[in-house]
Parts: sequence; structure tokens; C-alpha cells
Amino acid sequence: MMNQRISFLTAIFFGLNICSASAQLGRPEEKLKAKPNVLIILADDLGFSDIGAFGSEIHTPVLDQLAKEGMILNQFYNAGRCCPSRASLLTGLYPHQAGVGDMVQNKGTEAYQGYLSKHSATIAELLKPQGYQTIVSGKWHVGLVPSAFALNRGFDKSFTLQNNGSSYFNSKPLYNDGRTVTFQLNGQEIQRQDTSLYLTQAITNFAIKSLDEIKDQPNPFFLYVAYNAPHWPIQALPEDIAKYKGRYLSGWDELRKQRYQKLRASGLIRKEWRLSPRFENVKAWKSLSAEEKDNWDTRMAIYAAMIDRMDAGIGEILNKLKEIKRDKNTLVIFLSDNGGSADEVKNWNYVSQKNGTPGSVNSIDSYEAPWGNASNTPFRMFKKNTHEGGISSPFIAWYPGLIPSGALNEQPAHLIDILPGILELTGAKYPDSFKGNSLTALPGHSLLRVLKGKKEALHSRLFWEHEGSRAVREQDWKLVAELNGTWELYNLKSDRTETNDLARKYPGKVKELEKKYLEWAAKVGVQDWNKIK
Repeated sequence: MMNQRISFLTAIFFGLNICSASAQLGRPEEKLKAKPNVLIILADDLGFSDIGAFGSEIHTPVLDQLAKEGMILNQFYNAGRCCPSRASLLTGLYPHQAGVGDMVQNKGTEAYQGYLSKHSATIAELLKPQGYQTIVSGKWHVGLVPSAFALNRGFDKSFTLQNNGSSYFNSKPLYNDGRTVTFQLNGQEIQRQDTSLYLTQAITNFAIKSLDEIKDQPNPFFLYVAYNAPHWPIQALPEDIAKYKGRYLSGWDELRKQRYQKLRASGLIRKEWRLSPRFENVKAWKSLSAEEKDNWDTRMAIYAAMIDRMDAGIGEILNKLKEIKRDKNTLVIFLSDNGGSADEVKNWNYVSQKNGTPGSVNSIDSYEAPWGNASNTPFRMFKKNTHEGGISSPFIAWYPGLIPSGALNEQPAHLIDILPGILELTGAKYPDSFKGNSLTALPGHSLLRVLKGKKEALHSRLFWEHEGSRAVREQDWKLVAELNGTWELYNLKSDRTETNDLARKYPGKVKELEKKYLEWAAKVGVQDWNKIK
């Protein structure tokens, strides 16, 4: 049946509820109430140092307070890009195992089919049998086929952006090549008009509305809030942009130094980790004209405004948890899907060229490599890369009474560890099969003991591959290469910012780690990117 198009405003604000909450499962009310709630908040294209608790000047009081009252993991890894990271987060598998080794276009093999594999199960699907009510609000982006839609992957209530990006003010196409921007409300396609709420607020509102609808039920909940901010196009509310206009006239070189010093002073990075050099394609700020500086200042002001508004939205959701008396029994996790972006939207021929007021509905733009380099302070490279700048997430976990307050944990961990940790926390099990299909064994380990403050080595090694960019980390050693590039070797204990390549000094270690990488790549279905494009 063709999806019915309904007004976004009508659906959200006049209470249209297409998909009812999950039915009571007959469990004793006391047992249901005792089960912990889970709230995962995912930012999009947010760099390692883009929130206050991680060295930023951007106003993020809510996240900073979560960090103060909870735990920071300063060596938490994502999968390097939106689709792979989301697939990994939801299923507990490496992206290729989940069917999303790249983006949502099918490239002919199971590892690159572009939608969630039938041999995977999402957190929502695994928690529903435990009586959990499941909600997702925000960016989905793990498949454009019905089998991969949120309502078919365990979510009772869903407001989702199916694609990679959208205007923050409507759902009009960003592209000139026929692709559309698709939103769904509980599985039915909807349109956002120019009069619609700013997208970040709409995502917040749906989460709050859904919590309100289940507040009187004993069932625990799993809420996945996937903000599109601060992914391009950089668009923000005028009053938010005004807070930051002029604050970046000192430039990206100075901003990187300031954030680096804050990170060192806070203990989030070790003093021996040097600030990586300015990205090679970025000009020195002092070489720019006054007009250029003003234009670049505006771009970063818009980007900062997007993060500021997201933080405010998170605060609204947390206030709702307090209002419905669920805050004391809720695990809250905040992280980003990848590092800051170097995307240059203006150079993409298929992007609609809109040159209106910067930050407005009529402007399609990005903040590009100069500011992306600052977002990823102190690391090298960007989203899409497997150097530390692409795969390092700011990570905060909060749960009163379970997670020690103000804690810092330096244990390397990965998206694949979140699902096992949630299963252990909630008492759910990972079955051998689901919906008649065998499930791929989980490669990760429960994060729960780490979140409780225990010292525990989760992994002997971790792996990455995205569009030919590839890496393996084994204890303190990391082997990494970009597409068609040679292997680089770093000792992350002394040089996590990857400034001293040791590949020539330790060729034996390069061969040893390369062998382990190739074994993993063959196991999960990695293909030669030069041949599958």
C-alpha cells in the first residue's frame, strides 16, 4: 500500500498516533518497574572536542553536567561514518556484519547491501520481549528498504529521517539528481514544510511526547534519540547564531590551541600527546583577508549554534524524565557517530545550490575542513577516515547509583560494546536466532563493568574499514592507512594524535598487525574499495 503522506505538524502536535505502544506482557508490575530504562543520544558529525566537557567553548551546560555527574570514556570509538556507526550501535556488530559496510546503496555483497542484515537484531528487538517500550526519534539511515525501517526493527514509536541529511526547516530535496529527503512517522511518510519546527526541536518534541504517552505504564523504555545536528547543511535559528557571531574571529589555529590546552588541563588527553599539525589543505588563519575571516566566523557560529540548540533539547528530554519520575532508573549514554566533517557541499554538483542568508532555509553549506580540523582537536583527519579524528567519539554515560560521579575511564571501547552492556544491564539475552534467521555472534563485550568503574580490558584488538580507509588497534599499537595509502604505525600510549609514524622503524609489527587486519577483513566481508565502487 502506498504510504500515506500526512502533515508533520498535525502528527506531532495534534496527537496522531499511528503505532500503538507495545502491549502489556503480563509481568508483575513491580518487576517491570525495577527494570532500568535506557536512553541513547547520538549526535551527527560532532567532533571529539565540540562540547564543553571535552574542551569546547560552545555552551553545552546539560552535557557538561551529565559528564560531571557521570563518566567520560576518552578512548571510545565509532565506525567512522553515519550509516556504519548507526548499524553497529543498533546491532552490536561490526558494520560489515550488519550489512552496512558503506552507505545505504547496495553494492552487491551482503557486507555492503546497504541495509540491516537479517542476521542481526537491534537493541529494540532484543528488549521488547523483556517488556520494554521502544522509541526512536531522529536520523535512522540504516536502510531504505521496508525490512530495515524502524517499525520493522522493533520500535513501537518512531519519527525518523531516513536519509543522510535534510534541511533543518523542511523536507525539500537537497539534491539535483532526483533523490528525495524522506521522513517517516510510525512507518508512514510525512512532509515537513517551511513552517515546520526546526528539526532539532522536532526530534526533541517527539521524544518528549512519546515519554508522556507511556508515563503511566509500568513498562521500562528504550529511547534512541538520534539528532541530525550538527550535520550539514549548517542551518540554525537566528537567535542561536547571534550568540556566537564574532566569537571565532581569532580563527581555527587559535581555537585548536585553546581546546588542546583545555583537554590537557582536564586530564582527558595525556600531556605527551602533541597537538597534531594543522590539516595540510587548510590555510593559516592569519593569511586570510578580513572578509574571509568574517565569512568563516559566520560558518563556525552557525555550527556552534546547532550544538547549543541540541544541548538545550537534551535538557528538555532529561527534564521530562524527572517529571515522570524515571530519571533515577535510567542509563543515559551520549556519543557521536563520527568525527567532524571535511565535506565541501558547495563543490558537489548534485547538491541544490542555495545561497541565501547563511544559516537560513535558503542556504545549503558546510563548515568544511578548516573548522572540522578544529572540531577533531587534538587528532588528525575527519569523518570517513580511520585515523583518530574520524573514529573518536566524545562519550558520556550517566546512571545515578551505578556509574561513579565525575569518573574518567581510559579503557578503549567501541560501539560494538554498547548492545552487550545493555543486555547485561536489563537481563536480556542475545539469542542464536531471531525471526527464523541465525544471528551473527557478537564481536563486542559488555561495557557494564567499565561503566561501573571497574578496570577491565574489553578487547585484545579492534578493527575498522570504510571505503578503503582501514585500521587495526591492538593494545597501544595502531596500524592505519587511507585508501590506496601505505600503512602507518603509531604507539597510541605516547602518541594518540598520530604524529610519529613508526612503520619504518618496526616493519615486523606492521606485518604482524596487517596479517590480523586481513584475517578480520576476510571474516566480515570487506572488499577492495577500488573494485566495488
